[in-house]
Amino acid sequence: MMILANLLVALVALIHVYILVLEMFLWTRPRGRAAFGLTEEFARETKVLGANQGLYNGFLAAGLVWGLIAGGDTGFAAKLFFLGCVAVAGVFGAATASRRILFVQTVPAVLAIAAVLLAN
Repeated sequence: MMILANLLVALVALIHVYILVLEMFLWTRPRGRAAFGLTEEFARETKVLGANQGLYNGFLAAGLVWGLIAGGDTGFAAKLFFLGCVAVAGVFGAATASRRILFVQTVPAVLAIAAVLLAN
């Protein structure tokens, strides 16, 4: 069960690394604009905001990787804390931006939380 839990945590971390790339580096490019439904003009005007959001997603990914590397009680606590942050951010994003965020962020995070709890 621990292997499955760690794979799910790693998947959530990878999702957030991908979001970081989209927001920090591809925000004004066709792939980034398509991912977030942005016009070229709006993307240009909000490029710094996108990069800021990307940085926060990178911090979430880093925290999850820390939890995977640390192991023990520290790793367990880090995984649950950062997965909880992802789940809450996903609920907020779904309520304020796009319901799709619920399925991209919250569902994987909640599944990972359940797996981490069951594995320990």
